[in-house]
Amino acid sequence: MRHMRIWRYVDEAARFGSLRKAAEHLNITPSALQRRIQDVEEDLGATIFERSAQGIRLTAAGESFIRWVRAQSADLERVRSQIEDLSGMRRGQVRIACSQALVSSFLAEEISSFRESFPLVSFEILVVDQGTALKMLADFEADIAIIFSPRRTAEFQPLMTLGQRVVAIMAADHPLAGRPSLRLRDCAPYPIALPDASFGTRNILDKVLAVSSTKLSVELESNSFEMLRNLARMSQVVTFQIEIGAPSPTLEPGLSVIPLSDVDLAHGPLVLGQQKGRTLPVAAAKFAEQLSRRLDEMRRTPQFA
Repeated sequence: MRHMRIWRYVDEAARFGSLRKAAEHLNITPSALQRRIQDVEEDLGATIFERSAQGIRLTAAGESFIRWVRAQSADLERVRSQIEDLSGMRRGQVRIACSQALVSSFLAEEISSFRESFPLVSFEILVVDQGTALKMLADFEADIAIIFSPRRTAEFQPLMTLGQRVVAIMAADHPLAGRPSLRLRDCAPYPIALPDASFGTRNILDKVLAVSSTKLSVELESNSFEMLRNLARMSQVVTFQIEIGAPSPTLEPGLSVIPLSDVDLAHGPLVLGQQKGRTLPVAAAKFAEQLSRRLDEMRRTPQFA
């Protein structure tokens, strides 16, 4: 355990890229942190950090060491979680990397439901793009990820997949509002607000448009779905989202949500997954099981008929 504390000091220095900032975060002096790092470097027989006027950065040896430290920390957390679970304490932490579409209601509802049974479990929710989510799993910075249309990688282990259609979102009084479904070409006469290229929704739309004669008038872009919904509510623009992130008519009555026609093939997978080969801490494993059940229920009862 004492060694883990020292390794954490090294890990924090790597995260901050600055001895001073890491020392402040750890509530120790920079000189004490420097001595700890030098002790580890002496034990390893290799330099962990390159020093410069701009700060510190990991060497190749340092990157290998940090990956091992994070793996050890994750494994220790799993063991602690199992011990606490056996003792009936039901403590733990669940770290989730997720797409922005999940935060509007779905994930908050699932966490609230889980904490009714396990109130001592804490959560860390990190809203990131799919590439960052996969990296966080690999670096043991997240336990599970829920991402839309992730790229295929041997290190990512899917636990549950739910097909998602893209839906159009517009003001309730928009000329297109009220239709049962839309083609992308129906949206072409109106100004369009799109999520930026870091989002799976944008990638799906770009692929559809690349093989279509339809041209959209993209006048606005944002990395915030909240901003895009507000633009749609206040003007005649049309924006897009996947089903699970679509605004609820009861919570946001000023908006209309219409699924895109299957003819446009504007759909993709929402995937719950973890780092392949990793044994999750008990709390994270239990929450992943709950999410899997919920996503399976949604697969059998789709939001839009």
